[in-house]
Amino acid sequence: MGRTYIVEETVGQYLSNISLQGKAFVSGLLIGQCSSQKDYVILATRTPPKEEQDESSKHSKAKLDNLDEEWATEHANQVSRMLPGGLLVLGVFIITTLEMGNEFQNTLHRLVFAVEKSMNKKRLWNFTDEEVSERVTLHFCSSTKKIFCRTYDIHNPTSSAKPADWKYQNGLSASWLSLECTVYINIHVPLSTTSVSYTLEKNTKNGLIHWAKQIENSIYLINGQVKDGDCDLLGGQKKSSRGNTQATNRSFDVRVLTQLLLNSDHRSTATVQICSGSVNLKGAVKCRAYIHSNKPKVKDAVQAMKRDILNTVADRCEILFEDLLLNEIPEQKDSEKEFHILPHRVFVPIPGSTVMLCDYKFGDESAEEIRDHFIEMLDHIIQTEDLEIAEEINTACVSSSMNTEASLDNTDDEPPKQPIKTIIVLKIQQNIGVIAAFAVAALAAGISFHYFSD
Repeated sequence: MGRTYIVEETVGQYLSNISLQGKAFVSGLLIGQCSSQKDYVILATRTPPKEEQDESSKHSKAKLDNLDEEWATEHANQVSRMLPGGLLVLGVFIITTLEMGNEFQNTLHRLVFAVEKSMNKKRLWNFTDEEVSERVTLHFCSSTKKIFCRTYDIHNPTSSAKPADWKYQNGLSASWLSLECTVYINIHVPLSTTSVSYTLEKNTKNGLIHWAKQIENSIYLINGQVKDGDCDLLGGQKKSSRGNTQATNRSFDVRVLTQLLLNSDHRSTATVQICSGSVNLKGAVKCRAYIHSNKPKVKDAVQAMKRDILNTVADRCEILFEDLLLNEIPEQKDSEKEFHILPHRVFVPIPGSTVMLCDYKFGDESAEEIRDHFIEMLDHIIQTEDLEIAEEINTACVSSSMNTEASLDNTDDEPPKQPIKTIIVLKIQQNIGVIAAFAVAALAAGISFHYFSD
């Protein structure tokens, strides 16, 4: 027997309301959460069409050859940034006017593997052997309203499709549990002379991988207590007269304790590297995760929180580097420090659900721009007043100095002295001429570049 997918009723309504408008098909993503017993789908979003794709698809009603996998996977990458801990892109859907055929199934097979492969490249974490490795493909026939649901094992590219059950439920995530925490980070990434040919983004990600292991091995306190991973997350909670856990206990406070000392049987060795510079990432990060309320385990909640911590730090760095490349900030050799805006986290609720999705906002972006990005990526209407800024916006400071030797002695890299509650400071030291001087302070973050003198 195949897997069972419990689906929010609004997802079914959303799929039924999508109009092909003369196109051969519409494809998109299914978003939700995996569990050992069943999977939960709480959201569906169509992939935004390309302008040229709009025109070509009208002339190829019976064919799916023009499905742009690169465009679809990029949409999946963008959407994955907007998912808090516990939520994943569970699979893909396609809507056509014709019923299921080999052509459709082959397209879905290709697409679901391409999406998973693309997202996996950007992660700082790996799926465990215990986790579900199946991803869902859904074909919806707009004329007959029939649904064809299949799954594939993403660990086996040659796996064949398995039938799966698709069952609707109203208010599926209305009582899901939320976990929140603030993580203080201090990451030092040396830039060795052997890696100068790498991009700054690649060097930074390599450094984050070491930090990710620390996060994975940390101790997590839930409401101030260390709990056994196999225990019920709701164990010991008082229940109402209806037998449900009271709403006031639906949110959990999480504290992260990083292990500083190695075990006595673990040997440590020192490594000497010749470095051209370094990257320092410091500050506080707001994290959230959500988990279903059907007898959730402590280990599942902790895992969801771990992955949100890793995702949000990696995503912010990636967004920053993308912005710097797009704006092509020129090299400024005489500048010792510069502070620019790094994106900070913004949350928005899903109607009828306790779950909130997120996005990242630069200081000069308006609430309307964030709203429009949500609508474009998730195809759901939101209001600007619903946006919740998780971290304060702070004024950036730009400072410069002609004395590069002084910067070696003066290691004071503090951002402007003003009330800042949540700051990440990213300090980059690099040889002049290797990379452009840029940096960030606010948010979450401030970057300052300190150049070694030649």
